[in-house]
Amino acid sequence: MSEEAILKNWEEHPMLKPRIDKVVVNLNVGKSGEPLEKANKVLQEITGQTPVKKKAKKTIRDFGIREGESIAVVVTLRKQPAIDFLKKVLPVIDNKISKRAFDMRGNFSFGLKEHIEIPGVKYDPEIGIFGMDVCVTMNRPGQRIKIRKRQSKSIGPKHLLTPEESIVFVRQTLGVEIV
Repeated sequence: MSEEAILKNWEEHPMLKPRIDKVVVNLNVGKSGEPLEKANKVLQEITGQTPVKKKAKKTIRDFGIREGESIAVVVTLRKQPAIDFLKKVLPVIDNKISKRAFDMRGNFSFGLKEHIEIPGVKYDPEIGIFGMDVCVTMNRPGQRIKIRKRQSKSIGPKHLLTPEESIVFVRQTLGVEIV
């Protein structure tokens, strides 16, 4: 399906137009204590929300990680804060996303090597430099019927989001170039 046909289809059928469901920002430190608190502070400064600490699922002696030890901080952004965060972070990667970054359901991910490249964030020698992963989940209106507890139903194959449609939406709304 061509880009023009997809856009025309969205105008005729508004329930087919994709949307950004959520943006998950993951900052993995690999150890608890002071480095994790610094990462927590950085993520809260960048996103404006309080991060949640994530624990290790199993012990890995080579890395010095114990099961149950907090090793990462995560923030989930939804609706307008998610879009604002993406518009702030995408210039760091030159507004380019690889086509391989998209999965079969239209979701995509990318990583940042240094958080200080984000506009408005200044380097603090006491905190250091952290990298992070950004995962964007896309869906269409009406996806809730699949995940709700009461009377959950399956979604027809025509209503499932494809990578091509997700690429067109991201190109249109965020001005991203697909490489």
